[in-house]
Amino acid sequence: MADKRDKLPTKSTSAEVDAFLAKVAGLPTVTAPGSRGRLMFAMDATASREPSWDVACDIQAEMFKETAELGGLDIQLCYYRGFGEFFASPWFDNSAALLKQMSTVHCAGGATQIKRVFEHALKESRRHKINALVFVGDCMEEDVDQLCDLGGQLGILGVPAFLFHEGIDVRATHTFTELARLTKGAYCPFDASSASQLRDLLGAVAVYAAGGRKALTHFGKRKGGLVRQLTDQMAKT
Repeated sequence: MADKRDKLPTKSTSAEVDAFLAKVAGLPTVTAPGSRGRLMFAMDATASREPSWDVACDIQAEMFKETAELGGLDIQLCYYRGFGEFFASPWFDNSAALLKQMSTVHCAGGATQIKRVFEHALKESRRHKINALVFVGDCMEEDVDQLCDLGGQLGILGVPAFLFHEGIDVRATHTFTELARLTKGAYCPFDASSASQLRDLLGAVAVYAAGGRKALTHFGKRKGGLVRQLTDQMAKT
């Protein structure tokens, strides 16, 4: 795992959240009229994330609930853990089936495998367009140049990556920020105190992937708070 010397105390700040919202607001509509959005949801399931896994599942459940109401989003769950274990579920069109799959997941010690996440996203998007990739993780232990090469390829295919960083790993911060830039996505750190922020931000990305700006505008009016800020910013672009 990452060395303690590579860590510093950071939290989500209002400026960081605003920057994330602005990134999402500036993206073009990702779905054509009458088509279904496709969201790949990838998670780090290594041992370091075990203490917050239940909280993360609750947050993700809320995201799936919001997108299910739109009736226009397919979601694939991906995660890595243990010794080289990588899992990708089928594409689900309802939250119940996906949450049932999530409930079987337990964390296991091992190194990060973000490279496999990005390789899988490339493979899937070449087969059938992915509208967004969401990744939640706390550290990065891989070759930065290899990851950035894959990120650039996702950017060319038009697959924005939204990277949510739990914790204070500096190397992960730098890498995730660069991957967001290369894919034309966005990066946002979070911690236990900003779980509600993460819930709303994840919901905003998922709703956007499913229905574009119009759906996100309605979502913002209903949810208020950070998501309403997002729709207000979008009105100015």
